[in-house]
Amino acid sequence: MRVALVTIFPEVVDLASFSILRIAREKGLLELVEIDPREFTHDLHRTVDDAPFGGGAGMVMKPGPLFRAIERAKEKVPGAPVYLLSPAGEPFTQQTAREWSKLPGFTLVCGRYEGIDARVEAMVDGLVSLGDFVLSGGELAAMAMVDAVCRLIPGVVGRAESVSEESFEGGLLEYPHYTRPAEFEGREVPEVLLSGDHSRIASWRRRESIRLTWERRPDLLLSAPLDPEDKRCLTELIGGEGESA
Repeated sequence: MRVALVTIFPEVVDLASFSILRIAREKGLLELVEIDPREFTHDLHRTVDDAPFGGGAGMVMKPGPLFRAIERAKEKVPGAPVYLLSPAGEPFTQQTAREWSKLPGFTLVCGRYEGIDARVEAMVDGLVSLGDFVLSGGELAAMAMVDAVCRLIPGVVGRAESVSEESFEGGLLEYPHYTRPAEFEGREVPEVLLSGDHSRIASWRRRESIRLTWERRPDLLLSAPLDPEDKRCLTELIGGEGESA
């Protein structure tokens, strides 16, 4: 997969020198291409921003350098969709990551300052947002998206179940994890995890996944695929009768 990042801080790609992203690049499964809009300016100071028409606080990224940078990105990653990171964009979700992981590549355009000249939107295929909060720029959000997508590419993560059993896969939060020691400062690992009974363990994990989702992200349950046993468990939890095994 080839991913182009349009950013005035191309050093952000250094974040891909660690962990999963590093492994993906070493395996040849991910290539990152950074494109700096400053390379397409024509003044001494390589200016990419200017004051907004109509007045107001902050500076706005100029359309010219961004247009030309996006055109370069389309040359580097031909046929791939281009997304502009924006608070007004569609929310980036695990489903988005799954869909993008099946693409041969994509381009992310990172904004800075007060915003981007609205005419740049004509150059992109869509707007995407990491969440309902404001960052200083799109770079960190872009790298978070690249990481989420990259780990879903076959061959990047060693064990496929490591990905398939994570939070948001299947519409639920992931069950809690424990490791050695079995007792730590008076807190013990649930007995079922020490039983060696894989059927009981699977049932406990599913129940705990539903419980955590109900307690922390009940909104996810509106669209989660639940079988009759899941619904029975949820009914018990809602009624206050749920009990961890």
